[in-house]
Amino acid sequence: MSVTAPTIDTMPVRPVRASRFDSSWLLWIAIIAVLLFLVVSPFVYLVITSFQAERTGEFTFANYATAYGRARYVDALVNSLKLGAVSALLAGLFAVPLAWAVARTNMPGRGLTRMLVLATFITPPYTGAVAWILLAGPNAGWLNRFYMMATGAEAGPFNIYSFTGLAVVIALYSFPYIFIFTTAALELVSSEMEDAANILGAGPWRTMRKVTLPLALPAILGGMIICFLEAIALFGSPALIAIPARFNVVTTQLFQFFGNPVRVEVAAAYAMPLLGVTILLVLVQRLIVRRKGFVALTGKGGERRPILLGRWRWVMFGYAMFVAALAVFLPYIFLIQSAFAKAWGRGFLLDNITIANFRFILFEHATAAQSVINSFVYAGISATVAVFLTLGVAYIVARRLIPFGGVLGFLCVAPFVIPGVVLAIGFYAAYAPPPLALYGTALIMILAFTTRFLPVGYVNASAAINSLNPEMEEAVRVLGGSRLTALRRVVAPLLKRNMMGAWLLIFIPATRELSAAIFLYGPNTKVASVMIFDMSEEGNFERLAALALVLQVLTLPLLWIGQKALGRDFMLRRNAT
Repeated sequence: MSVTAPTIDTMPVRPVRASRFDSSWLLWIAIIAVLLFLVVSPFVYLVITSFQAERTGEFTFANYATAYGRARYVDALVNSLKLGAVSALLAGLFAVPLAWAVARTNMPGRGLTRMLVLATFITPPYTGAVAWILLAGPNAGWLNRFYMMATGAEAGPFNIYSFTGLAVVIALYSFPYIFIFTTAALELVSSEMEDAANILGAGPWRTMRKVTLPLALPAILGGMIICFLEAIALFGSPALIAIPARFNVVTTQLFQFFGNPVRVEVAAAYAMPLLGVTILLVLVQRLIVRRKGFVALTGKGGERRPILLGRWRWVMFGYAMFVAALAVFLPYIFLIQSAFAKAWGRGFLLDNITIANFRFILFEHATAAQSVINSFVYAGISATVAVFLTLGVAYIVARRLIPFGGVLGFLCVAPFVIPGVVLAIGFYAAYAPPPLALYGTALIMILAFTTRFLPVGYVNASAAINSLNPEMEEAVRVLGGSRLTALRRVVAPLLKRNMMGAWLLIFIPATRELSAAIFLYGPNTKVASVMIFDMSEEGNFERLAALALVLQVLTLPLLWIGQKALGRDFMLRRNAT
């Protein structure tokens, strides 16, 4: 006996009454309110506070006069701009040859190089700064000691406590941004244009300089602008290196404004140029990256063959390993040595090995273990809230549920142009005073982390929502379901993979966030990044290294999950969009 499946025409349909209240509007209103609370309110309070007198709250320009009335405050701003420019140039020197070799040549170890760039990408900049203090500290640093042993000199040539040292360290941990942008562009370049150059007598190196790299120039410049912004907004590396070197940058000067007494009004005024420079350069970066002339020239059907470098392929591989040695191998070797050492300066002697540093931070220190727990709890909650919030906003924007949906999308990506330090000052100005009085609480940390990484969640959610055909949701509506039912039964299951990827991309950097946390933590809400910074001020590098390694090791299982579910280099590829 055959059974005929019911058709759409014969299935019972419950038409939705026009007067029926759509409860999904309560969700959209809640999402809009939360977004305004997270993004708009702190920014508005930041601007207002910069024009308020400290005690009376009256309108004044005195905060700007104080912020830029002393030469050392102005010098700090100039130092930040110089640091950003030098770091971006150095990062370009590290990244562009690597990107070209990986994307366009037959260099051996291209997969290994991508993996090492990922290792650099997930290394917190302040952890890299600590490692380079162990390596290139004047006289006591290992590179200086090896040099003195080899040459008999009384002093080594390296001094990490300098402007150059800080610029190199920042460049080493920001060059993956340029690598990501440049690799993505070079992989679109057709070999036909390079063949034409070869026919006209150009060798591989001249072809690279005259044809290949100029086509990827918009992507290279876009990546360098991101590196510039990263350098001027960083707090951890400058705090560890610039303060002992006795020069200030904007972020370390802002930290000093939060000393005793706290001068939040002056800090807000001092942060405005940093915010202005950031917004301007982000706009420039987007204009540059949107210049897709190099894509139009290639054509989708162009053949892409690796350039044969002959013996030079090993030279390029050597360069890749040199950069990896500076960013990964040397720093981690000496971080591990320090973490397992009774005294890091005694070296790799057997009687110097101990696990006491790990036992101390995990079981004996009053707050170290709790700081790790706080980092993961706050990051987990922040990632979850950010993913669901941005999913809701992306859905509103994509389905045009309200007339000003584009504004909501803009608010989600706006924190990208707000440096973490500036964002923290905005949160302090908005939510530290009564009646909320959230300063030092777990809630203000979670709110700040959530806001900081909203752009990551929104970019992923928007791309995913736009890939779904709305007819599936309409089918649910025709059968009597609400939009909430469609979201729960259709949209969410289809986007599980994307949501997991976005969650990981928020969670991992949130566990190491320092720029915002350093201004907002309280006695019971310290996170691991703040604890590492405190230990560096005490000069306790053995226990600091142990804590940094614990944080990295706990992150590895999440990377493994991400690679299994989303691809080997999921962080690099997804952040490149």
